[in-house]
Amino acid sequence: MSVTTDFVATGGNRHPAAADWEPGLLAFGADNNVALWNPADPDTRGISALLAGHTDTVNVVKFFPPSKARKSSKTSSSIILSGSVDKTIRIWQRDQDVQDDGGLSPSFEQAKVITDHQSSINAITVLPGSDAFVSGSADGTLKIWKLNTESDIKVDLLQSISIAPRFLPLALALERLGASSLILAVGGTKSIIQIYVSKGDRFSLAATLAGHESWIRSLDFTREEDHGDLLLASASQDKYIRLWRIHQDQELPAASSATSDPALGALGKSLSNKAHRFEAQGCTHSITFEALLLGHEDWIFSAKWRRRDGAQCPLQLLTASADNSLAVWEADPSSGVWVCVTRLGEISAQKGATTATGSAGGFWIGLWSPSGDAVVSLGRTGSWRMWNYDGVSDRWLEHVAVSGHVKEVKGIAWANDGSYLLSTSSDQTTRLYAEWKRDGKQSWHEFSRPQIHGYDINCIDSIGNAQFISGADEKLLRVFDKPGAVAGLLNRLCGIQTATDRTLPDAANIPVLGLSNKAIQTVDDNDLGEDITNGQKDEREAINPASVVHRSTLDIDHPPFEDHLARHMLWPEIEKLYGHGYEISAVATSHDGTVVATACRASSIDHAVIRLYETKDWREIKPPLTAHSLTVTSLSFSFDDKHLLSTGRDRQWAVFERDGSQSSAYKLAASNPKGHARMILGCSWAPVDAGSVFATAGRDKTVKMWRLLDAGTTCVTSIPAASPVTAVAFHSTIADGSLLLAFGTESGQITINCLNVQTLEVTNSIPMLTSTAPSKAISQVSWRPLQQQPRLRSEGRNGGERRTEHQLAVASDDSSLRICRIHLPVNA
Repeated sequence: MSVTTDFVATGGNRHPAAADWEPGLLAFGADNNVALWNPADPDTRGISALLAGHTDTVNVVKFFPPSKARKSSKTSSSIILSGSVDKTIRIWQRDQDVQDDGGLSPSFEQAKVITDHQSSINAITVLPGSDAFVSGSADGTLKIWKLNTESDIKVDLLQSISIAPRFLPLALALERLGASSLILAVGGTKSIIQIYVSKGDRFSLAATLAGHESWIRSLDFTREEDHGDLLLASASQDKYIRLWRIHQDQELPAASSATSDPALGALGKSLSNKAHRFEAQGCTHSITFEALLLGHEDWIFSAKWRRRDGAQCPLQLLTASADNSLAVWEADPSSGVWVCVTRLGEISAQKGATTATGSAGGFWIGLWSPSGDAVVSLGRTGSWRMWNYDGVSDRWLEHVAVSGHVKEVKGIAWANDGSYLLSTSSDQTTRLYAEWKRDGKQSWHEFSRPQIHGYDINCIDSIGNAQFISGADEKLLRVFDKPGAVAGLLNRLCGIQTATDRTLPDAANIPVLGLSNKAIQTVDDNDLGEDITNGQKDEREAINPASVVHRSTLDIDHPPFEDHLARHMLWPEIEKLYGHGYEISAVATSHDGTVVATACRASSIDHAVIRLYETKDWREIKPPLTAHSLTVTSLSFSFDDKHLLSTGRDRQWAVFERDGSQSSAYKLAASNPKGHARMILGCSWAPVDAGSVFATAGRDKTVKMWRLLDAGTTCVTSIPAASPVTAVAFHSTIADGSLLLAFGTESGQITINCLNVQTLEVTNSIPMLTSTAPSKAISQVSWRPLQQQPRLRSEGRNGGERRTEHQLAVASDDSSLRICRIHLPVNA
């Protein structure tokens, strides 16, 4: 029995320094992990691995470039530096022994942990061809390090600088000033930029650049020609980019013509061009203000120079801003004035109406590809967007990138036929993932964002293949219907048929200041939508232009890009279920889709009830079921829907029995007020053929197997775990006389067990490798319903060993969603 990873989805961290791109690999911070992704992968398999080690949010990720001496040697290896809120810098080294097995195996391992800083690490800068790197922390210090990678990773602290006047460094840039001198630029929570110059191994303050009016968020050096002047770009929250020229000579460089740009107006006269002079290696250098770049309408988070292969390429600067745009800047050859030559992203006159929930929240990161022919950006929703330059049409074309949740993934649910997977999260979104099938290739992608909400969403379950229900930190539950646009997209790209006797609405939107998704109809391209309103014409209702969806917008031949997901992929809400007094904690749907069971947070018997609703007309089945005295944590219907199982924080489990085959009413059949020594966090029913068997998972670090008999209920088996068990799930089928059980723990460990059907004893157990398991608590595990017979594969010489494969979805508090493949040997 073995476990491989088919798919990983997670969102990027909103920090301008939290990503870096080298040939073949982009690394970015994803909660407390470092995610690895190859944007140029022709198979678009997405994130290949998550590197776990940090215990808090990763703020900065940087590839450490090999020095020229090591570049050609066999020992050279990619090294990643990552800094986190947990006050540590971790060094990751590529593991040359790990070969890609077709799954998503990480090829990096943690080589070193640096704990010298006293607060969050916010910035790291490196220098190609050098073994030095600099880190900046919220403790107000800079530390200069020497990294030796000849045999084992070795790090020496060369110098520690306390910044004065004190501010928190948010941006660093390092460059060569001469043959043996380095220049370091530091910006942060003040409007000044400090310039340090090295003499030997020691840096000292050489100049302070004033001019910005708010915090500095990004700094980057480039050299004009091979031996020309240095240019420093600084991006600030004052909505401007400033360029500074570092010139080596007693004489000042020719005055920049950029300050005479007529677009600056009166601002041009007030720009200071004071020269800052300093000595380095016996030479005099000067720093002068070069240009002010205007064009962004909000904070600027990132400024990056394009790496140039040859001097014939014009110097280009990429900036990312909170105004939802990326801009590429270039100096006009004739006038020398810097102009914006390309703008990508959301270009909309209707600010605040650009997505389903208003503002998209801007771009936090902008990166050039190593070759300079592609750019990526990261938005508020944790989704990456990628544009490739097409030389034939001279345009930037958007391509499929990766997306995922940015906070804890709280619930997951497969469609009844296993065709797609729904996930929901504390980031207030529900997402739909499916497998894109084309030209013999298969890869998982986000195909819809059915719910973008104003509350953290806690639980979810499917109702058939075209509806789902979710519960959030509000007192009601919401039911959603699949729109025609999503059904058509899933049919075209994934081969998923939606069998329904209802007419599906075209699409959905959220009204201004509303929480409920309303069904809307699409319009033809030549129709501006003047006569379209939500079902009726009311001249008092102003039409939100963002709510008009043209039919061609939804007719796409690839997984939807982020702007589609955020605007056009909502599902219309068809029902609200009231009755609970506090935030919803659990929901479950019967397998025949006729009954929904729900529960809410509770500290008394009055609120710790389970409410049942009929899905035909959404009426509540009264009275509610009572058994618990504290919050019900988990609900599960047996596969034949004859029983409903509930577990709670009061350490109790309860089984309710259906009152006749035709009735939707349930009554208490059995309960155990001391089922576990501590609270019970999960439960699951075994297949019907195993008898009335169920499992419960508790904070007391055990999974217990129970058999329900007429004479009573007995605990048959108890499986110990290393930490509290937070999720458990039985597979729906019996394979070779064995039950398949998966459970996840608070530490992120996932274990797959095979149980004997008769004795319920564990016959085989395999824990998922720590390197591929989540790094925080597992919130839910769910087996994919079999769409057909499990796949048989022959492995080894002459097809010696036959295996069946099953897929398991795993939701974790580290903001990741994973689909794992379990390979089971078949008995001959």
